[in-house]
Amino acid sequence: MNKIIKKDQFSEKVFCLEVEAPLIAHSCKAGQFIILRVDKHSERVPYTIAKADDEKGTLTLVVQEVGLSSTKLCNLNEGDYVQDIVGPLGNASEIKKFGTVVCAGGGIGIAAILPILTALHDAGNRVISVLAGRTKNLIIMEDDVRKESDEVIIMTDDGSYGEKGVVTAGVEKVIQSEHVDRILAIGPPVMMKFTSLLAKKYNIPNYVSLNTIMVDGTGMCGACRLTIGGKTKFVCIDGPEFDGDLVNWDEMFKRMGTFKNVERKEMEHYEEHVYPTPQPGQDVK
Repeated sequence: MNKIIKKDQFSEKVFCLEVEAPLIAHSCKAGQFIILRVDKHSERVPYTIAKADDEKGTLTLVVQEVGLSSTKLCNLNEGDYVQDIVGPLGNASEIKKFGTVVCAGGGIGIAAILPILTALHDAGNRVISVLAGRTKNLIIMEDDVRKESDEVIIMTDDGSYGEKGVVTAGVEKVIQSEHVDRILAIGPPVMMKFTSLLAKKYNIPNYVSLNTIMVDGTGMCGACRLTIGGKTKFVCIDGPEFDGDLVNWDEMFKRMGTFKNVERKEMEHYEEHVYPTPQPGQDVK
């Protein structure tokens, strides 16, 4: 079992958890992920690694409540334990000196892109990070990103922080002001698609992380099967990063909705168990 050392709340449904996992913290690389089970009855869920502290033997995970498993995990507190963590899994990001790299992170994708931009910066690249969210409170881990970036641009849909606009506006602003050698985007699929299309417009190599459709994390379930460059790939074992120009985005969006009905029913069952409907005459506490 793995102990939760620290828990912070970033926004209404987004939490940051620091969990003991010394072997994984020692061996993981930027871009890899882990599989976590909250308890012995829980499903196996993949989570990207935001930070790994080899000295403390801990992993930092940013989790958004979107279904049963993530809700159960976010309901745990410091000192509680999760059943088990397996990893590191997936292929590490390609890290070398490219030149100027734009790293675009949207929502909790900012946490996933943090270790990659850190590694790219350590490799001698000029790193320009573009962080995006619907509103100010959805811009997470800004201080961590600033420490490892040469420049940071913040975009919010409502203009409550940084500049008003979507992530592609910030990325294009950089492209038009200086030479860019590579673009990496991690966030909601629609954000990654349009960032990739923008990069293609300017003939800039671009990569995206498709971790949002992973389920089993080992290639056994086939839920993350996707057409990349005309060939069938599994995101969890062949990725999670791919050349954005080669991704079949229409297929990606279809995959996103595969388990929505199942997740909704499981969440309803959980809520009925945890928050049962009061019977007539019963006090509600």
